[in-house]
Amino acid sequence: MTSTPSLPDRLVEVVGTVQVLTDPADIAPFVTDWRGRYRGAAQCVVRPGSTAEVAAVVKICVEAGVAIVPQGGNTSLCGAATPDASGGAVIISLSRLNRICTVDRKNSTISVEAGCTLAAVQEAASAVDRLFPLALASEGTCQIGGNLSTNAGGVQVLRYGNTRELTLGLEVVLPNGDIWDGRRGLRKDNTGYDLKQLFIGAEGTLGIITGAVLKLFPLPKTRTTCWLNVDSPAAAVDLLNAAKAAFDAQLTAFELISNTSLGLVLTHIPESTRPTAGSPWYVLAEFSDSKPAAVAHWLHSRLESGEVVDGVIAQSGPQAQKLWALREHISEAQKIEGISIKHDVSVPVSCIPEFLATADAALAAAFPGIRIVAFGHVGDGNLHYNLSKADAHDNATFLASEPEVHRIVHDAVHALNGSISAEHGIGQLKREEILRYKSPVEMALMRTLKQALDPRGLMNPGKVL
Repeated sequence: MTSTPSLPDRLVEVVGTVQVLTDPADIAPFVTDWRGRYRGAAQCVVRPGSTAEVAAVVKICVEAGVAIVPQGGNTSLCGAATPDASGGAVIISLSRLNRICTVDRKNSTISVEAGCTLAAVQEAASAVDRLFPLALASEGTCQIGGNLSTNAGGVQVLRYGNTRELTLGLEVVLPNGDIWDGRRGLRKDNTGYDLKQLFIGAEGTLGIITGAVLKLFPLPKTRTTCWLNVDSPAAAVDLLNAAKAAFDAQLTAFELISNTSLGLVLTHIPESTRPTAGSPWYVLAEFSDSKPAAVAHWLHSRLESGEVVDGVIAQSGPQAQKLWALREHISEAQKIEGISIKHDVSVPVSCIPEFLATADAALAAAFPGIRIVAFGHVGDGNLHYNLSKADAHDNATFLASEPEVHRIVHDAVHALNGSISAEHGIGQLKREEILRYKSPVEMALMRTLKQALDPRGLMNPGKVL
């Protein structure tokens, strides 16, 4: 009597023995999230090498009634790529789908597989004098499929938009194993529902993105990077609007950084140095394709008026990189410092000062001695608002208050018509929290879409919904 092959054995028939990981030591890196907050279990990790193999793996899992967790670079900040603790899921790693398929310089598009790192896509664009503007601190490890699945933002949303705005077409393996090939490099296609939008930001709950056609832009000929001291968030918002009025689309990034955030980087990241005198707040701004002299003249007038207290303009590429490193290493410095309660929120740009004042005051009253690490993309209203105690020994007790902390922060955001997730997604972290802030109609629509595409609920279960 012939025995029925096990699920891992069936998957081996599709992708080969070395591409199915079953040893707990081999699986371990795939079942822990980047922050170390979520730890799950899986019966195996499968690494398909093509879209056809992804589809075959999905069909086998569906036939077996096994949950599927798609995973890219595993840099999710909300546990979106981490399985639950039951151990029954199969993780599908897209890392081997890492090919740059075509670069159409004249159409300013690039077609890539989902496992390409963001850095690889940027480099392929740069090689033909084009820019792929999505810019994240994790660009060396995060993958395009994950960027799409979370609708990643980054530092240049102000000029170029989120990942959603950078995407023209997708290829997706659906929850039944069918392949939808919508990879079209068209900026106009009005032939019905824009299906790609269903999968961007869905965190793998509606299907597995395996390929994409992305927009490219002219590579800037000049970039002027400035580190500026300002007295307050209100002063930063005023400076932002003045810069937009003077430079319009040439203003490509505008980051707000608190002195507390900078202090963590200076403490924990080697070779970090303070670029200017101390200040409560800093702005890191980038101007593309503008004359450096024009930027310098404009900033000089801001200094004379008192809108900017102090500042420095990078005089070379390496100097600009050092300034950007101060911003990009904030999350890493926080991780070294210890666990904190994190928020990724957005409010109208005009409401940023009010949000910070309201939330800061409420948290200080509820939790004396709280440390607030606030920084982010003030140009598009997205702040990272992270909280801990200055003494790491006090954090265990503080973390027990996480629900109350979330309620204070998220209520302040909601009161300003903001969002409790700007660019990191929902994942496991905010799955219950969105029920408080989304209307029953919105939740019903989301559940209807999930039921229509994934009626058995096997695609990344426990995330978003």
